[in-house]
Amino acid sequence: MTKHIYLALAIHNHQPVGNFEWVFEKGCAEAYEPMIEALERHPTIRMALHYSGPLRDWIAENRPELIERIRALVARGQVEMMTGGYYEPILVALYDADKRGQIEKLTQAVRNDFGYEPTGAWLAERVWEPHLAKPMAEAGVQYTIVDDTHFKYVGLEDKDLFGYYVTEEQGAALKIFGTSKHLRYTIPWAPVEEVMAWLRGEAEDVGAGPRVGPKVAVMGDDGEKFGLWPDTYEHCWLGQRGQQGWIEEFFQALERNSDWLTTITPGEYAENFPALGRIYLPTASYDEMTEWALPAKFSGKIVHLKHRLEDEGRKDVLRFIKGGFWRNFMVKYPEINTMHKKMLLVSEKVHQMTNDQIPNPNELHRSDIGHWSLGFGHSALDHLWAGQCNCPYWHGIFGGIYLFHIRVATYNHLITAENLADAQRHRDCPWVEWREFDLDRDVSPEVLLSSDAMNLYFDPADGGSLFEWDWRSLRYNLLNTLSRRPEGYHQDLVEAGHKGETVVAGEEERLETIHTAKVRVKEKDLHEKLFYDWYRRSTFIDHFLHPDTTLDDFQRCQYGEVGDFVDQPYSYEVEEGNGHLTLKLTRDGHVWYDERYSPLRVDKRIEVAANCTDLKVTYVLTNTGQQAVSVCFGVEFNFAILGGDGPDAHYALPSQDNTSLASKGQWEDVNNLRVISKMLGMDIELVFGQPATLWRFPIETISNSEAGFERGYQGSCLLPHWRINLASERGWQVELWLKLREV
Repeated sequence: MTKHIYLALAIHNHQPVGNFEWVFEKGCAEAYEPMIEALERHPTIRMALHYSGPLRDWIAENRPELIERIRALVARGQVEMMTGGYYEPILVALYDADKRGQIEKLTQAVRNDFGYEPTGAWLAERVWEPHLAKPMAEAGVQYTIVDDTHFKYVGLEDKDLFGYYVTEEQGAALKIFGTSKHLRYTIPWAPVEEVMAWLRGEAEDVGAGPRVGPKVAVMGDDGEKFGLWPDTYEHCWLGQRGQQGWIEEFFQALERNSDWLTTITPGEYAENFPALGRIYLPTASYDEMTEWALPAKFSGKIVHLKHRLEDEGRKDVLRFIKGGFWRNFMVKYPEINTMHKKMLLVSEKVHQMTNDQIPNPNELHRSDIGHWSLGFGHSALDHLWAGQCNCPYWHGIFGGIYLFHIRVATYNHLITAENLADAQRHRDCPWVEWREFDLDRDVSPEVLLSSDAMNLYFDPADGGSLFEWDWRSLRYNLLNTLSRRPEGYHQDLVEAGHKGETVVAGEEERLETIHTAKVRVKEKDLHEKLFYDWYRRSTFIDHFLHPDTTLDDFQRCQYGEVGDFVDQPYSYEVEEGNGHLTLKLTRDGHVWYDERYSPLRVDKRIEVAANCTDLKVTYVLTNTGQQAVSVCFGVEFNFAILGGDGPDAHYALPSQDNTSLASKGQWEDVNNLRVISKMLGMDIELVFGQPATLWRFPIETISNSEAGFERGYQGSCLLPHWRINLASERGWQVELWLKLREV
């Protein structure tokens, strides 16, 4: 006789801050709304729903009737609403005040929208660290859901996870469920009868695992896989060859088998049944995230090792193979670390404000680009929290940091919050200031030149380069680029490409999960476009090129560098004047010339003024050796212009036709160049004091996504360079001007 089992489903629905409007619309039409319709048709099917703040805001503004329909489901006890960080942040990466504030903001929204007091919180990307129990409990959370992976790291097995456990931090208790990987990988991918057979088997296996209450199988996962992921809309909702969709078939099967299988919300189960025991979980996320967090060469290896063990039937060993640590993304990607530390800096500024001192945000410059802003009636805290949305702070099979428009939106909100905070600190405008501090936490100081018009972050230890340049009025980081670096999945692309085994996305014969081993590509021969950078693509990078270096060599980052300046330390000092600052960066380095390692000094001076978006940069090269040298000297600029591969952005040279920012080529004898984006409303003029040979090319990365491997535009590289002959103890000088104008 079949015993009884509960099934607790928790569906997490989310769209990142800054995602395209059409993605919100498509997600609503093909995933979120169909699920509500299915629940309305099947009133006995119960589940928990979670909507992140960005998605909730969009629905409230564009589909308010959907809020009312969900409220009706809540009112009849069919749906439990979950809270969480409002803008879906990785909670462990935030200050505790922001952890609690984000949760409390979504809890209040759930109260207002649905008349419901949430007790459970969705944990973004299930990134858990032991200290989280305390701030979550302090924010009113009674339970959360993590992966079964977390539990297996402390020795539990699948049979031990049909319930919840209790953990604590400094006496603050929190209930924790584990979501079943088996259910996540079979719902909705496997045939319905296969899922039901597994549930029946677990119901009958009454002797397995600790038992102080009835068994509950938990499946918490993304709502986007029910219609928005590739090919899932037809699979989940339309069916094939006259059959009904997977969800309809599944819900009907649950109803037919209600004598031994009952759906329940996790909150109701946690309230009415006792815990399986006490537990202390280690730092963890879902299994795939721990793979992605590893360094690239090990990320690929661990995936292949797991596949091999599965093929050999050694699943018993897999539970002992642990991947990496989520925070390692801030090591793998310096751009993520910069963004994260910028966020912490802005958080410190914002939390120093008092609410009655926040200036009128309606007086600030307004941007209408895409789905960027929250509306300027919101406080600095709202913009700070929007800038904490998790999506650009990591990368796996989803775009993450590789999604240009998401990075742009993150910086937009962080700079907006910073503008509000700084406007409160500086009542008298214009102003300019500087500080020396360890922004990126590498025990080496950075230098920030800041004014009412711009922020410029320099790293003296990394070639004296400029790695963030905030245009305050447009709330835009001009250097929000991404370097090209190896990924663990690139080897799969290379091997499949050489063997001719790649599959163009959309041409598969059958539906598979996004974790398939099949190599999908969005265009052919992508493996031939893989190039890697050995330094960070920032600005004011000082190059001494081998005479044989070509544009192709430089684009591929496979060229001869005859100087030791690109990523080496510079000394620095800052001179303060009346309303302006001058940063002087100096390095006594060397160049390889005529089979000699000859000493050479580079001085670069950057001048910033209050209430001004112009930069004056002066380079002085001095041959400090005893022998004459002949060098090719270049200064690298990398501009992150959103939409730079589209029709609304271009280079403009005097007496020449406009040229795409995504183009590759060479210009001779250039004195003046403009970088223009109509969409962003910006015109950047570069003026060279001496005519330069100018190379240009796009920075393009190749990343994996749920739809396959794809090439992505990340910015445009410019290298003005000059051939210079320097006698002993002689110098050479060039002045550069960079002028920012709104259009």
